[in-house]
Amino acid sequence: MKVTLYTLLLLFCCQFASAQYDQNFKALGDKAFKVKNFYEAAYYYRKAADQMNIAPQGQEIPYQARTTKKVATPSPADVNYLTFQLAESYRGYENYLEAEGWYYKVLNSNAEGDHPLARYWYGVCLRANQHFDNAIKQLTQFKDGYRGEGDYVANANKEIANCKFAIDQYKYPMLMESMKLKGEWNSDGSNYAMITRDDNFYFTSSRLVKDDKRRLNKLYKSTGKGVPQIIDLKIEDEKKNEEYGTPALNPDGSKMYFTRWYKEGAKTVCNIFKMEMTGGVWGTAKALNSNINLQGFNALQPFVTIDGKRLYFVSDKPGGQGGQDIWFAELDGNGEPINSTNVGASINTDKDEQSPYYDLANKRLVYASKGMVGLGGFDLYESQGDMGYFSKPKNMGYPINSAKDDLYYQPDKNNDTQFYMSSDRESDCCLELFQMTDKRYILAGLVTDCDAKKPLPGVKVSFIDSISKDVVAEMTTGKGAKYNFRVATTRPFQMRLEKEKYFSKVLPVTRPKGQMLNDTLMSPEVCLQPFEVNRPIVIANVLYDYAKADLRQESKEVLNGLVTIMKDNPNIKVELSAHTDSVGSDAYNNNLSQARAQSCVDYIVSSGVDSTRIFAKGYGKTKPTAPNSLPNGADNPEGRQLNRRTEFMVLKLENTITKVNDQ
Repeated sequence: MKVTLYTLLLLFCCQFASAQYDQNFKALGDKAFKVKNFYEAAYYYRKAADQMNIAPQGQEIPYQARTTKKVATPSPADVNYLTFQLAESYRGYENYLEAEGWYYKVLNSNAEGDHPLARYWYGVCLRANQHFDNAIKQLTQFKDGYRGEGDYVANANKEIANCKFAIDQYKYPMLMESMKLKGEWNSDGSNYAMITRDDNFYFTSSRLVKDDKRRLNKLYKSTGKGVPQIIDLKIEDEKKNEEYGTPALNPDGSKMYFTRWYKEGAKTVCNIFKMEMTGGVWGTAKALNSNINLQGFNALQPFVTIDGKRLYFVSDKPGGQGGQDIWFAELDGNGEPINSTNVGASINTDKDEQSPYYDLANKRLVYASKGMVGLGGFDLYESQGDMGYFSKPKNMGYPINSAKDDLYYQPDKNNDTQFYMSSDRESDCCLELFQMTDKRYILAGLVTDCDAKKPLPGVKVSFIDSISKDVVAEMTTGKGAKYNFRVATTRPFQMRLEKEKYFSKVLPVTRPKGQMLNDTLMSPEVCLQPFEVNRPIVIANVLYDYAKADLRQESKEVLNGLVTIMKDNPNIKVELSAHTDSVGSDAYNNNLSQARAQSCVDYIVSSGVDSTRIFAKGYGKTKPTAPNSLPNGADNPEGRQLNRRTEFMVLKLENTITKVNDQ
């Protein structure tokens, strides 16, 4: 259960350790490790390692850690054992930074044969510490050489997929701003699972309490100002060193559900309790019935829907997909569960799922999972649906998720662009409270006819990932000819606009630099050029030197527009033609116009257009569009200027669909 640093009487440990004989540190570490008190185990193993002058890769033993007593030279077997146990202990309480160095030392001490999983866990630590490329290398080496039992090869493949996903996410993050809450929110322990009601905040913390040397998880209440206050709980069937967390309130705030857990040896026992408020005072909390708390299994992390009729929770009881699953129960008028149902295989995996949040109005489930490809550890996912059906979960991306653990989504009811969550991304061990600010925006604009200068309805507008070429979203403009898309990440995107008898257009989506109104970026209008098959269109300002066919630089810039049209419309074949005025012989003008048309085609083909899609044709002076001379026989320079032109004409439309070209 991802809740906190394992329960540790830290001050007691320090005092107790100083009273021990030096040779007992290893034994004390073994004792703590056996019952999965990994923080305590790491403390004692590190004491023993300091005695032996053993340090992880890249670290020196601090002077104050050295012992002045003469210690016998440890055997290689003792060194290897202690090194591996330290790595396992640090990993056990998810201090991947320390664990990485110790696993590296195992691999470089010829001890891998004794610990065949060391390279796998080293790769996991590298992933958690955002060394993704090296993690892929180590995990690949592990799975290629591992011949042991278990699902570790499959797990290594998943971790490799996580690394590749993370590399992409870190390169193109979501438009979200992450900030750890400041002030009294985050303490020296764990702080997580915040919920809000009215102007109050409820959350869980394992901070040290004045006059109490125990570091136990308790429920806190805060107004956002001053020191958070412990919620005084009265529990039936109290247990020694029991802990409480993950509060949930019913709609009117008269009932609170929460998790109570305690340890029985190495086993953690979790149940969900409910208490009711009377006269402003919380009554005795009682465990929910066996629909939730099934004997011999754990139930934790309750969430109550806004109508008070449904309780989502986490359990490892039979009937699930494996590990800890998301379940829900219907509640009666007294807030008691009358049944329980697993939400199904579309949400749950054979690994752990936790911290459900369900938006009843929008039928949106947000929860944490370790079972799908993500950035690592627990990631937050969202899915649309209800009791009978949920859509395929979608990873919420970086920086909502990180290479560590990310859980406990909770929207800010006073600001729909903000939400809270819990993450250990900035900690060696413990969850902390974070606020996320949504920086996503709406790209909106107008489509018009380039010639008529009027709004153009019926245009299919596609929003496309420029890297994968996948269509993210699409719409067709209505009477108002407007389009809008939500831009959620920093990935490069394109818009493709298509309408019959118009040239398609592909435009890159640029990030906004100016101010946005209501998180909406109003882009300049986009116009589409109409065309008809076999109807020529004049390309203005294609210029040549006198009596020459060589393209001038300004002509190439004009032709770049036709290159773009050809790339945006891969289904068209085009004739590019050149025309002259009447000065000169027929043969001369035919040859000159053909050479000029070919110069244009050669440039367009050199810019990446397939030569089979565009043809050069010189018509000389055979197709004038204006008189070369006036009725009285005098020269007509304006007419001759119009006749010296370059045109293109769509010859054929291929009935094919291709992916968008890179711009």
